[in-house]
Amino acid sequence: MAETTIKPDFPELVRVCARIGVLSFGGPAGQIALMHRELVDERRWVTEAQYLHALNFCHLLPGPEAQQLAIWIGWKLHGLRGGLAAGLLFVLPGALVILGLSIVYTFAASLGWFVAMFVGIKAAVLAIVVQALLRIAGRALKTLVMRIIALVAFAALFFLDLPFPVVVLGAGLAGIAIVSIRPDLLGMAAKGHGLEAMPRPWSDSIRACCVWGLIWAAPMAVVFIALGTDHVLWKIGSFFSRLAVVTFGGAYAVLAYMAQQAVQGYGWLSAREMADGLGLAETTPGPLIMVTQFVGFLAAFRAPAPFSPLLAGILGAVLTTWVTFAPCFLWMFTFAPWIERLEHARRLKGGLAALTAAIVGVIANLSAWFLLHVLFGQVAEIRAGPLRLYLPDPATLDWRAALLAAMSAGLIFGLRWNVIRVLATAAGAGLLLAHTL
Repeated sequence: MAETTIKPDFPELVRVCARIGVLSFGGPAGQIALMHRELVDERRWVTEAQYLHALNFCHLLPGPEAQQLAIWIGWKLHGLRGGLAAGLLFVLPGALVILGLSIVYTFAASLGWFVAMFVGIKAAVLAIVVQALLRIAGRALKTLVMRIIALVAFAALFFLDLPFPVVVLGAGLAGIAIVSIRPDLLGMAAKGHGLEAMPRPWSDSIRACCVWGLIWAAPMAVVFIALGTDHVLWKIGSFFSRLAVVTFGGAYAVLAYMAQQAVQGYGWLSAREMADGLGLAETTPGPLIMVTQFVGFLAAFRAPAPFSPLLAGILGAVLTTWVTFAPCFLWMFTFAPWIERLEHARRLKGGLAALTAAIVGVIANLSAWFLLHVLFGQVAEIRAGPLRLYLPDPATLDWRAALLAAMSAGLIFGLRWNVIRVLATAAGAGLLLAHTL
C-alpha cells in the first residue's frame, strides 16, 4: 500500500523550516535525522522512499547535502518559493550566529567561557550523531548485501583513506550490477517502472542553471569592477567558489584542503584559529561548512582597505556565504525536476540503493572521526602501506567530555529528550565543570 502524504500551506512550511534551521545542530548526520523526524515521521510531508531517494541524489552533488535536501523538499511542496524558503531558512540562523561569534572572537580578550561551553556541546553533538547513525542505518540497511556495502564503505574511508568520489562511484556501479542480476539483494522488486510516459524537463533545468549561474556570479562581478583581482575579497570569493564545486561528501571531505590553503597558502589565519573556527561551526546550527564564513571574516578583517576592519570582515563573511551556498540552489533547481523521474529508472535506482548503504558507512566514518577528536586532545595518524590508523593518546583523554557525552547519551536514548534540551543541558554542565574543578 502506497504511503500517503500531507501538503502543508506555505506559512506552515516557513514556520517548520525556520524551526529546523534553528535546531539543526550535529552536522549533516544530525541535520538529516532532524529533518527526517520533523518532515517524514511527524508530519508526513514526504514519504520515506522519497526522502531517501532525494538524499541519495543530493550526495551525488557538490555542497552540503542536508541543505540541498531541504531545498528539494521545499521545492516539491511549494515550487520555487518553497525551495527558496527552505534553503534560506536552513542556512540563515547558523550564518547569523557564526557572524556574531566571529565578531566576538575577533574583539574578545578571552574565550574561556566559549571553550567550557564547547566541551559540553561537542559531547552532546557526539551523542546526537550516534543516534542519527543508528536511526538512518535501521531504516536504510534493508538487506545483508546493503549492510556489507555500508561496512565496506566505512572501511574504505576510515582505514584506507580512499577519496569519497571513488567510494560513491564504486557503490553506485556495484548497485547497477546487482540490480541487473538479483534486485532482491537490494530490497527491490523484480520489476520496475519505465520512463516512457514521463516528460523530460530540459527547459526548466536550462533556465534554472542560467538564472542561478548569474546569481552566483553577481557579487563577484561587483568586486571585480569595484576592487579588482588583487583585493582580498576577490581572492576570498574565487577560492570559496572553487571550493563549492568540489565539496563532494560534505564538509569533512574538504576541511583539510580548505584549512591547508587558508592557513599555509593564503595566510588568512593560524592553525589554532582554524581549529577554533571549526569548533564554532560544530556547535552552532546549520551546515558544518559554515566554517568558511569564519575564515572569510578573518581574512577580510585583517586586510580591510578601503573599508573599516569590521565592515570588511562582514563583507568577507557575506561574500563567502553567498558563493558557498548559492551553488546549492543552482544544483537543486536545475536537477529537482528530474529527481522523481529518475526514481523510476531501474538501473539508476539500483545504483542509488547501494549508495544509500554506502552513505551509512560515510556517516559512520564521520561519527568515528568526531568521537576520537572530541574525547582525545591528540590523535596520531599512522600509515602502514595503504592502511591508515588513528591512534589516540590515552593521556590526552578529556574525562569531562567523556562524562558529558555519557550524560547526553543517557538523556537522548534513556529519557528521549529533544536536541535543544540536550544541547542546553550539556552546555550548562560544561560551564559548571569548568568553574567547579
